[in-house]
Amino acid sequence: MDFLRLTPRRTAAGLLLAVACTSGHAADPTEPAFRALYRELVETNTTLSAGSCTLASERMAARLKAAGLPAADIQILGPADRPKEAALVATLRGRDPKAGTVLLLAHIDVVEAKRADWQRDPFTLVEENGFFYARGASDDKAMAAVLTDSLVRYLNEGFKPRRTLKLALTCGEETPDSFNSVRWLLKNQPDALKASFALNEGAGGELDADGRPTVLQIQAGEKVYQDFQLEITNSGGHSSQPVPDNAIYRLSAALTRIGAHRFPIAFVPATRGYFEWKVKHTDDPAQQSLLKDLLANPQDSAAGERLWLTSKAWNSALRTTCVATMLDAGHAPNALPQRARANINCRILPGVPPAEVQAALAQVIGDEGIAIQPVGEPATAAPLPPLTDAILDPVRKVAKTIWPTAALVPTMTTGATDGRFLNAAGIPTYGLSGMFHDAEGSHAHGLDERIRVQSLLDGRRFLHEVIKLYAMQPG
Repeated sequence: MDFLRLTPRRTAAGLLLAVACTSGHAADPTEPAFRALYRELVETNTTLSAGSCTLASERMAARLKAAGLPAADIQILGPADRPKEAALVATLRGRDPKAGTVLLLAHIDVVEAKRADWQRDPFTLVEENGFFYARGASDDKAMAAVLTDSLVRYLNEGFKPRRTLKLALTCGEETPDSFNSVRWLLKNQPDALKASFALNEGAGGELDADGRPTVLQIQAGEKVYQDFQLEITNSGGHSSQPVPDNAIYRLSAALTRIGAHRFPIAFVPATRGYFEWKVKHTDDPAQQSLLKDLLANPQDSAAGERLWLTSKAWNSALRTTCVATMLDAGHAPNALPQRARANINCRILPGVPPAEVQAALAQVIGDEGIAIQPVGEPATAAPLPPLTDAILDPVRKVAKTIWPTAALVPTMTTGATDGRFLNAAGIPTYGLSGMFHDAEGSHAHGLDERIRVQSLLDGRRFLHEVIKLYAMQPG
């Protein structure tokens, strides 16, 4: 998962709810089995360099088979030329075919981790000081383990859902330019992920300084990820005889212009709700003044510049951003460059076509000699999934019993999850985990990744009950 969270408060009546943190509940006899499943999944290396998503998929499939899921309803799917990157798709069939399907999505691949850099072995699950530590302990094997465990428990309980539940544990979310299961399945096995809507990573919850839950998040939208390559070529020559037309200088000038460019500010419903709430709750007069100006006039250029300097997270939430991330130029220290390339990474606001951003970059560069092309498959602008009562009511009902003092708020991520592929394919996808983090966060993608033990167990309880409610809806 690659994103920053924005946790807005929606202004529509009924979205905010009061929530209490219960001090505890009766011991769960199924918890040891869950811990064993979680450990097995986390300790199965699924990095691109040395791991195997296929092995992790097979191990989770074995647990579902042992719980009684028919072999015919368990598939290990992936391209033949990528034998270590297969996904698991498991189906618990519903009683009413007309009620539709709920897709439970989590990726099981993880970011690389170098043992020498970590305090602990990144591929050994360690419980210490109230946290689990390991690569993938949070992103995203926590959710993958919880969803798999829920299907096992439904089978053991004899639960007969009205709607079909479909579990997809996928590969390549962290390295989509190499391979991505969701994108491959949508293209090659479209029925495998077909669903009325999907639950995914992308939102959790926030704890205050005293460890109390304050905000429960539900993600309803994300920015679109798209890389563009800039490239310029010329004839080069001997470095002792410089010429005015130097590929590196021209590319550098283009990058400088991109660095100075500001895409327009725009609100989507989630971000407008957040900033309307923030303007009422900030104790900083300068922030309050800035937000009032932006809400009154998003195109206020002076406010836009103040935003850029005030908060990188706010700036990213309110505009498309494009930034240079990689350079490659020249072929020898004593030769004029024959080629210069740069990668421009863009995070595009929902509803903005990537082709429109490409055209804007070309205009900003203003040099027809510099080619600009999308890297990989062009991204597709995805619609925002609607936050209907059918989606929100089960969340409200279960959250009220676990965290009665937290507010339920929608979020928009400024990075990317596999939800971008599903939303673009017409499958509304919501980030929902119920797993709370403190201000330090999970260290996802970084050193000593972690998740609070209580947060994982509370999220397990929350998702198990919420999914049951979704499974019994008429569709």
